[in-house]
Amino acid sequence: MDLRKLKTLIDLVSESNVSELEITEADGKVRIVKSPPPSAHPVAPVGAAAPVAAAAPATPQAVAPAAEPVISGHTVKSPMVGTFYRSASPGAKPFVEIGGQIKEGEPICIIEAMKIMNEIEADKSGTVTQILCQNGQAVEFGQPLYIIE
Repeated sequence: MDLRKLKTLIDLVSESNVSELEITEADGKVRIVKSPPPSAHPVAPVGAAAPVAAAAPATPQAVAPAAEPVISGHTVKSPMVGTFYRSASPGAKPFVEIGGQIKEGEPICIIEAMKIMNEIEADKSGTVTQILCQNGQAVEFGQPLYIIE
């Protein structure tokens, strides 16, 4: 089956109410399955969310003390949306570790955005007390990356 025909079939399934299509021809077999709409997934958790919502008043009290240590130091935030990397290349030594001393202007991580690797520099000298992102994690603009004291 050629790619144009396959693309046409995919477009037809995505635009129709058909959730699954299977075609068998002499040169092969193709099965196209459309994933359920996102609104179908929250239906089950919504019932479970009611007890969680009832417990929500206790949760902010528990979260508030945990948030205070984060505020006690200087927070280095992401200047852009992208993918967070702790080192210059896979398998390389991370730029910084918890407890490590850094100076203002030193590289502390890389954020990949649109296939461009952007070196992020420390905006304050001090000791890294927390690393708030995992290697390879997607980060948002303004998301906390590190805590420096």
